[in-house]
Amino acid sequence: MKLFELIYLCCEPGLPVLYRRVRQKLTSVAKSNAGTARILDVGGRKSHYTIGVPARITITDRPRSSVIQHQLHLGINEEVIAEIRRRRSNIEEILIDDMTASFLSSCSFDCAVAVEVLEHVDDDVAFTSEVRRVLKPNGVFLMTTPNGDFVQNTNPDHKRHYRRHELEALLLREFDSVDVRYAIPNTSYYRRALQSWSLKRPVSTVLAFLGSIVNSVEDRRSRCSPDGKGMQQLIAVAHKPV
Repeated sequence: MKLFELIYLCCEPGLPVLYRRVRQKLTSVAKSNAGTARILDVGGRKSHYTIGVPARITITDRPRSSVIQHQLHLGINEEVIAEIRRRRSNIEEILIDDMTASFLSSCSFDCAVAVEVLEHVDDDVAFTSEVRRVLKPNGVFLMTTPNGDFVQNTNPDHKRHYRRHELEALLLREFDSVDVRYAIPNTSYYRRALQSWSLKRPVSTVLAFLGSIVNSVEDRRSRCSPDGKGMQQLIAVAHKPV
């Protein structure tokens, strides 16, 4: 494991709750695999939530080319790829690919993950169909997206925000077992945790770290309302039929 990965894991209690939840699920999936699991991270860019996961990780993303992509740090380029290679030890491949028409081989991954990706995709039906195709039988698809039952869409690159029942219906087109849940309370601690860390701003960095810890406790203790009010994310786990 490289120095960056060790530092990241040491800081994990203060990192975004969403990333920690995804990493815990991916670690569980990897450990349940008979051999070394192959995980496909679609649109993962730097793929921080796969750090320390005992698996071989393939990252795919679109090329960073448009003005919006540069402004929002979306997609990848040679600079991003070089940084990933320099910092990471469990990355097997980094590929330019479009998951609505992927060149990846069928039945080649034990798990696919897409964190905050599907809301950026025009053809979400083709995307989920391709994810199902590249998964092995009984493969797992883990994804997150903003909770459309609560979070308004103000992002210029988001095509839509899914309501819970809409996301469930989309995934059931391709997968026979789907679990979609509300997650992560949108509180003042959640918003504080979103502040970027910087050695030049030690006070705000410490407050962001503490905000993430408190928000994690809030997440564990949360009792979701039936309509998802106050919850920031949808987290879905889907299984491909055997």
